[in-house]
Amino acid sequence: MKGRDWLLTGDGQYQACKAVRAWDLLRENYRVYRFLTEVEDVLNSVDDEVSGLPEIRMLVRRLIVNSYWVRSQYLEPSLKTGTSVLLLYDELGFPLTVQTVTFAPGTRSTIHNHGTWGVVAVLKGQEKNTFWRRTHSPDFQDKIEPTGEVTLFPGDIISLTPDAIHSVEAMGDEPTVTFNIYGETDPNERFEFDSVTHKARNF
Repeated sequence: MKGRDWLLTGDGQYQACKAVRAWDLLRENYRVYRFLTEVEDVLNSVDDEVSGLPEIRMLVRRLIVNSYWVRSQYLEPSLKTGTSVLLLYDELGFPLTVQTVTFAPGTRSTIHNHGTWGVVAVLKGQEKNTFWRRTHSPDFQDKIEPTGEVTLFPGDIISLTPDAIHSVEAMGDEPTVTFNIYGETDPNERFEFDSVTHKARNF
């Protein structure tokens, strides 16, 4: 599974990062428990969680390359909402949430940030990411504007800083499935943005 690595930051800037070759990440019996332990080790070794994102991206790539189980764990998209979330790991007192998310073709998310760091890997389908930044003005404190977009394909990974703002849309004819890992969300810093009214609300 080839792929590109991306980093999106709160100012709307996005950059391609050097990705480790899948061939170099092949391991026998690389399972979710080992992945979680190694992510925890990374987080414990850095002062700022964002500085650990390159290593966490590498661990995510190692997991999706080696774990057929992870690649096969997803739900069909809901007929009502167009999306489904399968929680793979969320343990009280351990600040990691691991899940797969499925979007029906054409489904769009809101414009949002996560209030924590995140790493998202595309397992199936295509996901268009539109990137945004806040452009404060006296009249509209939460005004935003788009800064660009990237379509992600299977094997592509994007990492997000807590204040990074994006929206996603499932492209193509088949559902899009992603593997997502997030840190501990600060509910006071997680927002949904409206590009028409220029308002933001906690969600």
